[in-house]
Amino acid sequence: MNCIILDDDPMGQSTIADYIEHVPYLTLIDKCSTAFDAYDVLHNHKIDIIFLDTQLPGISGIDFIKSLDDKPMIIFTTVFKEYALEAFNLNAMDYLLKPISFDRFLKATNKAYEYFSLKSLKLKASGKPKEANTASEFILVKADYKTIKINLNDILYVEGLKDYIKIFTVGSDKPIITLNSLKRMQENLPTDRFARVHKSFIISLNHIKVINKTQVVIGKNYIPIGESYKDFFISEMENKRLML
Repeated sequence: MNCIILDDDPMGQSTIADYIEHVPYLTLIDKCSTAFDAYDVLHNHKIDIIFLDTQLPGISGIDFIKSLDDKPMIIFTTVFKEYALEAFNLNAMDYLLKPISFDRFLKATNKAYEYFSLKSLKLKASGKPKEANTASEFILVKADYKTIKINLNDILYVEGLKDYIKIFTVGSDKPIITLNSLKRMQENLPTDRFARVHKSFIISLNHIKVINKTQVVIGKNYIPIGESYKDFFISEMENKRLML
């Protein structure tokens, strides 16, 4: 889900941005300090969630919501308790009081993701068109001064190493190493076939052999499941009816 942060507090922005980086289904599009910045981002991008402070330069968070015609999901992040009732009356998804723990943040975003998924299923059931999944059956990556075509079915898992990623494929002991981020790689892989299970790993669902509480076995490789990814990963496997 695409999201933005609207908060004029740099520390508040930094905390939420760091949390977003650790949630596999969230993609941070931009950080905004003013309502005008946010209006510009909303005009140019499809945004699913706004992490919103109640006090902004020139406007309150409540009035900002009221000004929107097409409202994304709203999760408030604030030090003020007194706006909670009005926020929920405006159908805010959640209301988080600073300082915000990651567990509390994750609870709010999981709620938003469940709502988002349910809404998508309802649209599918009603026969309304949804955004097309334009993902190809292959990706192209630059490695060793050349461009390499990798079939999606051949990808076992991807490991992130700061500014580089290692792509492990079927039938090869040597990974393909390319300059890229794991976040960007995740955005280019179809979500019905790949899952982020750790801050450093994306796995192919088709190549899973065993799942336990802390690891996924793919081929002869044991991939750790990160604590912050565990509930989401298991839930996704159940939703896809891959776990009985």
